[in-house]
Amino acid sequence: MDNRIRIGIRPVVDARVGNVREALEPQTLSMAQAVARLLSEQLHYSDGAPVECVIASTCISSIKEARQADEQFRLENVGVTISVTPAWAYGSETIDMDPHRPKAIWGFNGSERSGAVYLAAALAAHNQKGLPAFGIYGSHVQDKDDDSIPEDVQAKLLQFARSAMAVAQMRGKSYLAIGSVSMGIAGSIVNESFFQQYLGMRNEYVDMSEINRRIQLGIFDQEEFERALAWTRQHCLEGTDYNEEVTRFSRERKDEVWAFVVKMTLIMRDLMAGNPKLAEAGFTEEALGHEAIAAGFQGQRHWNDYLPNGDFSEAILNSSFDWNGRRAPYVMATENDSLNGASMLLGNLLTHTAQAFVDVRTYWSPEAVKRVAGYDLEGLAAGGVIHLKNSGSVALDSSGEQQINGQPAMKPHWDITQDEVDRSLQATTWHAAHQGYFRGGGFSSRVLTKGGMPITFYRINLVAGLGPVLQIAEGHTIDLPDHVHELLDERTDPSWPTAWFVPNLTGSGAFRNVYAVMDNWGANHGVFSYGHIGSDLITLAAMLRIPVNMHNVPEERLFRPSYWKAFGLENSSMGMDYRACSQLGPLYK
Repeated sequence: MDNRIRIGIRPVVDARVGNVREALEPQTLSMAQAVARLLSEQLHYSDGAPVECVIASTCISSIKEARQADEQFRLENVGVTISVTPAWAYGSETIDMDPHRPKAIWGFNGSERSGAVYLAAALAAHNQKGLPAFGIYGSHVQDKDDDSIPEDVQAKLLQFARSAMAVAQMRGKSYLAIGSVSMGIAGSIVNESFFQQYLGMRNEYVDMSEINRRIQLGIFDQEEFERALAWTRQHCLEGTDYNEEVTRFSRERKDEVWAFVVKMTLIMRDLMAGNPKLAEAGFTEEALGHEAIAAGFQGQRHWNDYLPNGDFSEAILNSSFDWNGRRAPYVMATENDSLNGASMLLGNLLTHTAQAFVDVRTYWSPEAVKRVAGYDLEGLAAGGVIHLKNSGSVALDSSGEQQINGQPAMKPHWDITQDEVDRSLQATTWHAAHQGYFRGGGFSSRVLTKGGMPITFYRINLVAGLGPVLQIAEGHTIDLPDHVHELLDERTDPSWPTAWFVPNLTGSGAFRNVYAVMDNWGANHGVFSYGHIGSDLITLAAMLRIPVNMHNVPEERLFRPSYWKAFGLENSSMGMDYRACSQLGPLYK
């Protein structure tokens, strides 16, 4: 059996034999089968395969059958459970008691034998025992022979399952720090307690010298390197060298740098995931990798002051394609910002798309744009824009050259066409690294994110005395006229990627205006993901016991465990998050 995480479906039934259990079992099993079909049709693993569901081998009416299901699920690698029932059953005897497994209950809304009664009793048991569960209850009464899943129930099942699978797939994996603290950035001070207690992950470390060692000793797949270098020369277009002529590298030196950064890319990937080809070459230890589901590269300054930077490697790894074709993106954080890396991981597991690592660079007010570029911002940008920009490590998917319904998008790799890959590469130019920042050279990507994409900008921060908190800002990318973009963009660095972002405003708090979003952001970095996934992030954060301190997600899209409702329904947007998370503590404490 492979090691895929599966979703366990628990059909729960009234224990009373004699025309009660017997009458209910067909409907209960039909509910379980319908849920399994829905999830397998709608959800995927990172390789594009449908998510697998396991239905308990018998309906669950007692502690004995609950334990039998637990044992079955253990053997079949179930990491998430959903209980379903159309009627009353014995609450605390039938619930899933695993403290680390995300769990939900769908209680059928029917008047004959209402599953809502069981749902309420079971959720009360979960809450009393401190084992949070998500309650799912349809808005409208169904007839007892109706085996459909209402749309509102489907939405909650999918929102729960996406987030729960992310939790389950992180557990036991590692974050690999390649290097240490970059330029005093707090996020690159790897906090093991956070990873272990909140995400269930391990921490692995290698010095950056390990990359140099493998380059010097040839510990990489030589055949793949030749193929990767040829692909890079063909598809990675070298752009203008903006360095002063006296500091520019010679053509020969630039070619050496290209070969070096391609090798870096292979080695960073091998460090994360391992590579059996290395064992064939006699490097059995190096072939193992670090089982890293996310990683970060320090770079500045102990590496970049004398060796090529990591921009190319990070950008290619974070993208959904390389010389081997389309594939699942890796998660590689610039400057070893482990908190941004952890944030990228959440979005990646939820959407299976590439995540864009960016600096929160500048808020441009309408007045400032008018003064500098003589242009009046309009439309979504009328209240100002936020400049998202970093030194060149952003995923090339962020160009927006992929499309959904004719609009710019970022898609899972299995939905990306070869034409979209080619357009993303053509939209990117690679520029010799700025010598003031990167004395060892390297190549930074220049790519402009197309406007019109719905995106979610987010980040985890650590706060003394509080722990981790999550910030979320849903909004859109926008286009500026070419001459305006160039005037604003070149004030920073013309060789770096850019996205112009406008958050959705609510008129109050951190979202009263665009400036307030920038002013309330908790760090110099953030991540953007395609689509408005804020509600999924909030559901996922609740599972991990991470409160959300800033978001603009409409109330009707919020979905948290039933436990949360006891901590202040009148302030359900955020206040209950803090109180519930504080009371429960980290998921893996």
